[in-house]
Amino acid sequence: MTRTLVIGGTGPTGIHLVRGLMDRGHEVVILHRGTHERPETPADIEHIHADPYDMESLAEAMGDRTWDLTVVMYGRLRRIAEFMVGRTERFVSVGGVPAIRGWMNPWLFTPEGLPVPVSESAPVVASPEEDEKGFRVARTEEFVFANQPNAAHFRYPYAYGPLQVVPREWSIVRRILDGRRQIVVAGDGLTLHHHGYTENLAHAVLCGVDHPEAAAGLAFNCGDDEVLTIRQVIEIIAKELGAELEIVSMPFELAVPARPLLAQPSPTHRVLDTSLLQTRLGYRDLVPAREAVARTARWLVENPIAPGAPEEYVLTDPFDYAAEDQLISSWQTAIASMPPVTFAVTPGVGLAYSGPGGRPRTQATFDN
Repeated sequence: MTRTLVIGGTGPTGIHLVRGLMDRGHEVVILHRGTHERPETPADIEHIHADPYDMESLAEAMGDRTWDLTVVMYGRLRRIAEFMVGRTERFVSVGGVPAIRGWMNPWLFTPEGLPVPVSESAPVVASPEEDEKGFRVARTEEFVFANQPNAAHFRYPYAYGPLQVVPREWSIVRRILDGRRQIVVAGDGLTLHHHGYTENLAHAVLCGVDHPEAAAGLAFNCGDDEVLTIRQVIEIIAKELGAELEIVSMPFELAVPARPLLAQPSPTHRVLDTSLLQTRLGYRDLVPAREAVARTARWLVENPIAPGAPEEYVLTDPFDYAAEDQLISSWQTAIASMPPVTFAVTPGVGLAYSGPGGRPRTQATFDN
């Protein structure tokens, strides 16, 4: 039986990971501070209570115990990687996509915007001036492999689903619950921003556990197989909750209420290339993204976030409906006041386009 230590293990993805390890026959021990005991955590596993950010606390709690596998999802990763040298046969860690150069700072590129999609071979943040947080994340990755050369490292994007820390979908769900019938988006809500459903992200890490030789020494981008636009997320949630929600599109500069959904001060795309995860470790979503968004919306209805709770603080959505109504009214008045414009020749979409509204066929029938 594989003796496995999970550092963390009580968060949105950790619960699924622990269950998956137990389903695989691992003898699982979880190390965490003990401040977030979850009823979803299997009852018959050992808990070690220590602070993964305090190495003295961690060392005292661990003693001289050793492990076949250590999965680090929480804590001071670079110090834990160093501490676990000689204490574990295998090392698996979870980090974040901000390590990728431009993920948090699209202005590093000209024209503005992170290349789409971005793979593991893309440069990481090289200096604090480029992105302070991303620089720390990238250096941590380097430190992990320096101390654990055969580690498998998994880069998480924003996670969504039950117990999520940054509840993007709450910006939509709360408006529906509050009786709102309009929501502001930037640029028709067509920005692509890669997210990962909690069960899917845990499954990605478990794929690394299942394929140790294929995963060894590599970092993997993680995220849902399908990347949804902001508009698609809104429409899926509205349909799931049986609500009519008019999407009011404005230019990015005006669409201030759309910022929490964009999660960055730019409408540019953030899309990961996850083909390495798929081809090398055999990953495929356990829950398709469209179904995952619908499940998340329903869970938020059943477990609503209290106004002003930490999740809303992190989301930074003030839900200022009076200001939103004023903005929508001003925008619609401005649009209505525009004089009609007549083109001498109406611009088209190109003769190569053959979809609805495109160039008509030249023959009434098609002969084989």
